[in-house]
Amino acid sequence: MAKKQPRFETEKKEAEWWAKNQNRIANRFEQAKAAGKLGKGTVARIAGERASQAGPSPTITIRLAEEDLARARTLAAEKGLRYQTYLKMLLHQALDSEENRAAHPSGK
Repeated sequence: MAKKQPRFETEKKEAEWWAKNQNRIANRFEQAKAAGKLGKGTVARIAGERASQAGPSPTITIRLAEEDLARARTLAAEKGLRYQTYLKMLLHQALDSEENRAAHPSGK
């Protein structure tokens, strides 16, 4: 049932393909649903895999502005994640970025 999405030369050609194949995609979705094979999106799956590999982590308390917390909750929900998981992912990405910047200060 799982087939790879074709590669497209342009965004326009991709949009045309998706529009033309709506019924096909919907049918495959229904087949996966009936077979119990629907899962979470890629971001949620990767976050879950990382969490299971990492083991238990310490609990901390951090103060955030209400607006930042609301934004994090909204963005996390759009990605199918809990906001705590989303914030941990953002922190991890920021730390990686800072380490890379410190290791290569000239930007090379």
